[in-house]
Amino acid sequence: MGKWSNTVSARIFDGFNYLLLVLFALCSIVPFLYIIGGSFATEAELSTRGFFLIPTEYSLNAYKYIFTSNTLIRSIMVSIYVTAVGTVVNLFFTVTMAYPLARRTLHGRNTILNLVVFSMLFSGGLIPTFLIVKSLGLLDTYWALMLPGAISAFNLIIVKNFFQELPPGLEESARIDGCTEVGVLWKIVLPLSKPVLATFGMFYAVGHWNNFFTALLYVNSPEKWPLQVLLRQIVLLSQGSLGDSTQMDHLFEQPPEQAVKMAAIVVGTVPILLVYPFLQKHFAKGVLLGSVKG
Repeated sequence: MGKWSNTVSARIFDGFNYLLLVLFALCSIVPFLYIIGGSFATEAELSTRGFFLIPTEYSLNAYKYIFTSNTLIRSIMVSIYVTAVGTVVNLFFTVTMAYPLARRTLHGRNTILNLVVFSMLFSGGLIPTFLIVKSLGLLDTYWALMLPGAISAFNLIIVKNFFQELPPGLEESARIDGCTEVGVLWKIVLPLSKPVLATFGMFYAVGHWNNFFTALLYVNSPEKWPLQVLLRQIVLLSQGSLGDSTQMDHLFEQPPEQAVKMAAIVVGTVPILLVYPFLQKHFAKGVLLGSVKG
């Protein structure tokens, strides 16, 4: 192996890999840098320059416009609330369903697992889901954004596999000491499951933060719109679309311009990006630990 790493062919191969990875990284980073640079640019520069990463003249007018709007601040708070509460709901239902399914002595376990896998391949569809949400009285409530997707079947299977790989002796020792099933889950299993909980908690949180279609379907009151729906309305108004303008007349005095759209994208993206570094160390470990055994 050492001889191969010193050969000319190995160096060329490594150089090609590095070049390819750098190109992929630039394709991902450059568009976001353009959005950030455009959010600080003036309208004149945006209209005259086709593409740039660093504006020649900086302007904070777009951010001033955004943060002086009570509507945007309210939508950000709605998104934070839905993301935080929705992630807790997701993890609660995922864990409480995955833990008993990890017990091979559970009666009907295989049937339930087959139904879970079936739900990954087939769904009821948009209209039946909407009718169920409506019949439960969840329309125009925040619960409509959290409960319909409370459990991801894929995440459930990974968490179940992770629980199965925990040493059974730890749980048996806890039961000998008098722990109930809930006590074993709370005091033994969950402390050992921090990597997988952090990983899938992040997956759930990103899904809630970026989701706008569910809110578009179930939330009618503009004051309950999350950030992503409001950004959609801003884009529609800036493009001169009249599709939803009747609902937005009392929210904006004038259609936002190009810099405002870019600033709104930055405001909507940066908060969830700031969470990732704190959970990054758990990602690879959390996903791989639960994906080895079935």
